[in-house]
Amino acid sequence: MSTKIAVIGGGSWGTGLAFLMADRGYEVTIWVYEKELVANINEQHENLLFLPGVALSQRIVATSSLEEAVKGARVVLFAVPSHLARSVLVKLGPVLPEETPVISGTKGIENDTLLLTSQIMEEVLPTSPSNIAALSGPSFAKEVCLRQPTAVSLAAKNHDLAVRLQPFFTTPYFKAFTTTDILGVQLGGALKNVIALAAGGADGLGFGYNTRAALISRGLAEIIRLGQALGADPKTFSGLSGLGDLILTSTGALSRNRTVGYQIGRGMKLPDILKDMKMVAEGLQTTRAAHDLAQKHGVRMPIVQQIYSVLFEGKNPHWAVTDLMESAVGDEIR
Repeated sequence: MSTKIAVIGGGSWGTGLAFLMADRGYEVTIWVYEKELVANINEQHENLLFLPGVALSQRIVATSSLEEAVKGARVVLFAVPSHLARSVLVKLGPVLPEETPVISGTKGIENDTLLLTSQIMEEVLPTSPSNIAALSGPSFAKEVCLRQPTAVSLAAKNHDLAVRLQPFFTTPYFKAFTTTDILGVQLGGALKNVIALAAGGADGLGFGYNTRAALISRGLAEIIRLGQALGADPKTFSGLSGLGDLILTSTGALSRNRTVGYQIGRGMKLPDILKDMKMVAEGLQTTRAAHDLAQKHGVRMPIVQQIYSVLFEGKNPHWAVTDLMESAVGDEIR
């Protein structure tokens, strides 16, 4: 009998994960919120809304039923945007077998509770925390579907679980490296989107490579400070789910967060940018969470503070840069 994988979420990353699993030879059922996409994927074998131009295997079947999606699945991959994660997980809980491993591919932080997706899973799913994992790293869905070499982090508190899950993500073009720092892997994947907004904004303002490099480097320092305050291993942030994803999202043309930042730097207003976007730029919601976490734990995050002020307090991006450059300096590493 062939192995079934369930993917929850029909956005670009969920579709990319479904592509990867089908390419690996598994039977994939993908839960899609948009009813029109169910027929679209099943009949045309393409996600025209979120990943157009990518031919999907006939081993991928779309459904609007969570119960149908997870029934008989060996593994569940969760790729729902962070602001919707809890509402979907609450509905998933009653139909999810307790023994089924669940892997979060969501890169964000819940604004109200400041929880990561794995922590929400621990609250609302029937499965044990030892059956929860997270996948994160530099991985544009489109490039995965083009079978371009990609490496990510696969984290689980239970190292044996990570090792057992690793072969599911092992192909000639995709690799997953294991770690037990599930907190750090998710924080890196979430917070890098905030720094990508800043990097895009700097590009939009017309600054050069010096500025972008400074923002990425100092942004990483802020991520590490907050990560340490929350109990993550600082070494995690030098890896794929930290520095690797930060570089990709801050420089890559396919990055939604960098693109939003660029448009803000060019003078566009956030409501005008969002009305034309089909996909979620997670960094917008994560900026609120990062700002609140920094305040809560007394962590200095000047770049996050300036991005928060631009997005939610109407601050002029030029003034934000000026204030950032005029702020007090100290030792680089601390």
